[in-house]
Amino acid sequence: MVASLVIVVAAYAAASDDSGDSGSSSAAPASDTTGTVSTAAPELRLGYFANVTHATAVVGVAHGEFASALGTTKLTTQIYNAGPAEMTALLGGQLDAAYVGPSSALAAFAQSHGQALRIVAGATTGGAELVVRPGIATAADLKGKVLATPQKGNTQDVALRSWLKQNGLTANGDGTGDVSVAPQDNAATLDQFKAGHIDGAWLPEPWASRMVLEAGAKVLVDEKDLWPGGQFATTNLVVNADFLAKHPDTVKALIAGQIAANRWITADGAAAQQLVNDQLKQLSGKALSPTEIQRAFGEQAVTDDPLAASLQTSADHAVAAGLLKKTDLHGVFDLTALNAELAANGRPAVSDAGLSK
Repeated sequence: MVASLVIVVAAYAAASDDSGDSGSSSAAPASDTTGTVSTAAPELRLGYFANVTHATAVVGVAHGEFASALGTTKLTTQIYNAGPAEMTALLGGQLDAAYVGPSSALAAFAQSHGQALRIVAGATTGGAELVVRPGIATAADLKGKVLATPQKGNTQDVALRSWLKQNGLTANGDGTGDVSVAPQDNAATLDQFKAGHIDGAWLPEPWASRMVLEAGAKVLVDEKDLWPGGQFATTNLVVNADFLAKHPDTVKALIAGQIAANRWITADGAAAQQLVNDQLKQLSGKALSPTEIQRAFGEQAVTDDPLAASLQTSADHAVAAGLLKKTDLHGVFDLTALNAELAANGRPAVSDAGLSK
């Protein structure tokens, strides 16, 4: 098992030993003036990435939908580069909820024996590509090359290693094999590609677009082409299972805020692109060019549906890549609050693909 997943397990075990739960914030249920018991938490600690594939979170925080829906619950946020580190924080008690790719969520779920977290909503589909030097035309051309991913064991890392294996190429966890995979920070990947030190990368947006438009990379694989109908989960909303049990009203409010944020993104794409770009500059220190933000948005779409049917395939890919042990996924979803909020908005329920408890 990869080192990042071992860290996740250790963090989960330490939090459980110290507090008897997974470390999420909690408070005794309070009663309002009518005597109704409230399960609202005093604080919600939320993790997400400064990526276009996390536009739901970026907008929900910056445009105010999350804070409005959460009411008196204080929203605290933390930015991450990739999923394994974010899941370490969630299992170690530093986060209550997180926007994260399915592979990282699955790894944490599996290593905690299904106890640590629940996927409660979708967020993004699409928006991931393998971009390479122009002289590379086929999978066979990658032999002897160096490719990057955001972090070992994250969703794009799993996708790359699985795809390489399907094309008869080895990519060992220690960086050896037919193709050397070098997980690193996305900004470092762009610099390394420009300097000629790596030959490509499997990246989420906006980094794939930046590689193409700033550094002259070309798309070898658009991940949408590998999935039926082009539909697969890139980002989901997960919550600490203990936090969900103690504060279901807070989780429901967060989901209500997400639905409102996604509705605004869909209704006013131009304004959403501008807001996200402004936030990327604030969070990462650099805004995208108008062409980059337009391309990045065009490669992905926001969704409240976690596209549960794609999760088993994601798990199978991780197993095939040697990054995950075969795992029973039943219990990984809890879409109760999501479907209640969708119904309140006049929208149909979404499927858990039989993977709820």
